[in-house]
Amino acid sequence: MRKAVVVHQIALGTRLLDNPVWVALDGPHAAFAERVGRAARYPADVYAFAALADPADPAAWSDLHTLLGPATTARVKGVDTVPDGWDVVGGGQGVQLVDTHLRAEPAPEAVRLGPDDVPDILDLVARTRPGPFLARTVHLGTYLGIRHRGRLVALAGERLHLPGWTEISAVCTDPAHRGRGLGTRLVRAVAAGIRERGETPFLHAAANNATAIRLYESIGFTQRRRTTILQVRTPGTDPRAGAL
Repeated sequence: MRKAVVVHQIALGTRLLDNPVWVALDGPHAAFAERVGRAARYPADVYAFAALADPADPAAWSDLHTLLGPATTARVKGVDTVPDGWDVVGGGQGVQLVDTHLRAEPAPEAVRLGPDDVPDILDLVARTRPGPFLARTVHLGTYLGIRHRGRLVALAGERLHLPGWTEISAVCTDPAHRGRGLGTRLVRAVAAGIRERGETPFLHAAANNATAIRLYESIGFTQRRRTTILQVRTPGTDPRAGAL
């Protein structure tokens, strides 16, 4: 029954999940937004992504140019092409998965992580490379960890927050402690907190990370769509120059 309800919610929430960074910055994460018109970004020490209200709108790209400045790089999601004058300097493919039948439950051994734990988090992230985690990423939502003899060995938490949806991110386990299901327990625990708010978890994985995708599908996530991440560089001319 829950799976049918969630699948229906996925259909209703398609527009939001298609442009999640913008929807977060325009909504629940507005307090983090650095914004000019129809473009916004997270602070550089929180989450290294920018977004456009509509990637097909030239005015949104002009706003993003103004926000970022000339000859500046940024990461954007859900963008396939860039306007003349912009350069694509990197990129990759990912998949977006949503919770359709995950068993969410607390993890008694998990501890809530906060700003004082950031050095330990960054150390674990450097060893496991789950994706971007910066000095103030921990402020985006709830992060849970498992420690072994005082050392942080597993992590998962909340990143993008949209109306009705929260992304689970930074899922990682120290290589010496893999095979014990620590990451899965933390994903279930983070999801339990999201569900308590009446929201649905979703997450992203690299398209070539077949192991992670199979694991997420095995515990109750369903692939919804492929995603594109581009590293773009703004034109080298200040977009405000023509107005001076």
